[in-house]
Amino acid sequence: MLVASCHCGLVRVEVASTPEYLNECHCSICRRYAVRWAYYQEDQVRIRCEPGATETYIWGDRMIAFHRCRACGCVTHWKDLDPNQKRMGINTRLMEPADIADVPVRQHAGPSS
Repeated sequence: MLVASCHCGLVRVEVASTPEYLNECHCSICRRYAVRWAYYQEDQVRIRCEPGATETYIWGDRMIAFHRCRACGCVTHWKDLDPNQKRMGINTRLMEPADIADVPVRQHAGPSS
């Protein structure tokens, strides 16, 4: 079990398997968030928090919602807003570094806007 936890611990994201790779996206928002994403299907992820513990930010083409802890502000994950898409991204910077040390990192330029 891998766990990503925000700084204050109010939001925990759990996944059962190690990701194939980590994506360091360099689009305008991911670069500012300084995140490294791991991708999973929604049914592979368990979000552990009280209702309302996260708030979302939706920008640009309005395809995904970035979730962050309301208390400490850490970006924890994103979810696709298209109900037919079940993929989501987990911020692996919130995991223990030793747990993902051997996972390769890919660089992705991403859109610039």
